[in-house]
Amino acid sequence: MKPSQITLFFHLTILFLLLCTFANAWIPPNYFSKLNLLSLCFPYLILLHFLLTFIWIVKRKKIAILFVVSTFIFYNPIRRWINFSPQIKKEAKPKRDIKVLTFNVKYGTVGGWDTVKKYIRSQNADIILVQEKDTSTVLKENLVKYPTVILKTKHKILRQEELITETSRGNSFYADVDINGKIVRIINVYLEPFRLHKSMIEFDGMEKESNKLGMIFSRLIPTFKAHEHQIKKIRRAVDASPYPVILAGDFNSVPNSYEYYNLGKNLDDAFIKVGHGASTSFHEYKFPLRLDYIFTSSSITPLSYKVDYSVKLSDHYPVIAEFLLN
Repeated sequence: MKPSQITLFFHLTILFLLLCTFANAWIPPNYFSKLNLLSLCFPYLILLHFLLTFIWIVKRKKIAILFVVSTFIFYNPIRRWINFSPQIKKEAKPKRDIKVLTFNVKYGTVGGWDTVKKYIRSQNADIILVQEKDTSTVLKENLVKYPTVILKTKHKILRQEELITETSRGNSFYADVDINGKIVRIINVYLEPFRLHKSMIEFDGMEKESNKLGMIFSRLIPTFKAHEHQIKKIRRAVDASPYPVILAGDFNSVPNSYEYYNLGKNLDDAFIKVGHGASTSFHEYKFPLRLDYIFTSSSITPLSYKVDYSVKLSDHYPVIAEFLLN
């Protein structure tokens, strides 16, 4: 085969793999779990696609037209990682009704819990969602707590229910909150973590890499399957809600994954609506990962969305958004 034919075959393979990421919306991990791995590779696959497309353009090959046009298919999937939509000008924004903060605090082991609390208080948010917090000693009236997850609010909590009750390192619950006469169902999401650590990702030579890959897959695949069962329970709370929904937290999954598609079904991703720039919210590893999200019902209008990169009190960055309740 000629070099150009090999390159074309390679590029078509990349395009096929990118298209396969759309299938995560319908194919559950317990049926074909390896498909969900492609969502982790999406940033690198799309970069390779851009690079090869540029090469075809430079070489003035007609096939470049096909690859340029195919790029538009991935417009929304790309925006889930990097949003290049124009931001709303501050002077044009209406006054917000609520401010939401979601933050995986990693049990306060990075910055110390007192420093984390000081930061959270400084944000003056109406709804505070925390993941990976030791809740055994937390007792307050304006606070909903279950193992590892917390909701704190300035407003009245009408009812609450734990959604994931089986033995798990993940957890989720909902609380119906009266916000100035408007009831909103707040769902704090913390899906099963992968139990990976930094040393698994670092390169230690070719001999050890195959063993590492096997170990990583042994953590990823069962976790994908656990997520499927957890998502079903969370979706029941969303679909049965008589009120608008704010669903936020640490999904332990990236955009274009089965988790993203199915948790976000019929909801709006606040980052896509009003976010700008990169959405990376997890910084433990060198490659970019977006794991933290805020989704809302269509009747809740997002006004702003920010990943606070100035704060390194955890392996996650805090995610903050403001909303108007219609």
